[in-house]
Amino acid sequence: MAALNIQKGASSHSAYDLRDPNSQVIESHTLAILVENEPGVLARVIGLFSGRGYNIDSLTVAEVDHLGHRSRITIVTRGTPAVIEQIKAQLGRIVPVHEVHDLTVEGPNVGRELGLFKVGGKGDKRVEALRIAEIFRANVVDSTLESFVFEITGTPEKLDAFADLMRPLGLSDMARTGVAALARGV
Repeated sequence: MAALNIQKGASSHSAYDLRDPNSQVIESHTLAILVENEPGVLARVIGLFSGRGYNIDSLTVAEVDHLGHRSRITIVTRGTPAVIEQIKAQLGRIVPVHEVHDLTVEGPNVGRELGLFKVGGKGDKRVEALRIAEIFRANVVDSTLESFVFEITGTPEKLDAFADLMRPLGLSDMARTGVAALARGV
């Protein structure tokens, strides 16, 4: 018996695509977009989102191929399945865009974010901040007599939890990079 040659998502009845395109549930999706590294490309991609009223929860951009002059834009956005499909289709039509991948539906992926958190305090609050930082595997990258700056890497949820615990201890400022994500496997 010959093996079936069915591509992922090849039919509306594919077992790999179990999402209802007519669902009204708002979902978060991580999109990886490979683009030409040239002036104005990021503005065109972002213009697509702002022009249609789509929100961007996270945005990271970096050159990933120096010889080929290509950059990778990673965007986390929210929408119904129909809106996400519309975003992907419209991104694919922008001329300097080479590839659009929805990491959320294409399979397992790894996403991480870097955060810097400034926490001020004295006495017991200072000791408690260090204890929590150790639990979260955060590094102290700057220290004064009245404050710490912690560096932490992890999922956005991990960074949110760290911030929530540091607020009562004197969290005064934070900077976050946004999500960088890759599909797992080869």
